[in-house]
Amino acid sequence: MSLKEKIDADIKSAMLAKNKDELRALRSIKSLILLAETDKGAQGEVSADAEIKLLTKAAKQRKESAEVYAGQGRADLEKIELDELAVIEKYLPKQLSEDEIAAKLKEIIAEVGAKGPGDMGKVMGAATKAFAGTADNKVVSALVKSLLSQ
Repeated sequence: MSLKEKIDADIKSAMLAKNKDELRALRSIKSLILLAETDKGAQGEVSADAEIKLLTKAAKQRKESAEVYAGQGRADLEKIELDELAVIEKYLPKQLSEDEIAAKLKEIIAEVGAKGPGDMGKVMGAATKAFAGTADNKVVSALVKSLLSQ
């Protein structure tokens, strides 16, 4: 079952349960998928990798919006963003812990032959591909900096 079909089924369930918060988040995900399918040069179907990228981007937007609202003292809007984020995260792959990321980064650093902070670009290029959808790039970047500066 593709992500689009799963979202459609979950939208129906949320409608029947009259869960407005979940319904809003599901509709936003479906909208992202439909937009990606109709983009110029799109083949009509969105690949699994593209779906993960869409969901990751949507989750990142929700996190950033929630932080902004929290900083402005708008708890009502922050809650909406966090609720939508929770729904989006159900469809993302399991996120790796910092220990798991660090272990994999040590392997990547050895593979690319990085020696110091000047090689961060090489490491981040490989790490971004390796952690696609399973780790936040901010966390990965911070860990790469600390590992390369040792």
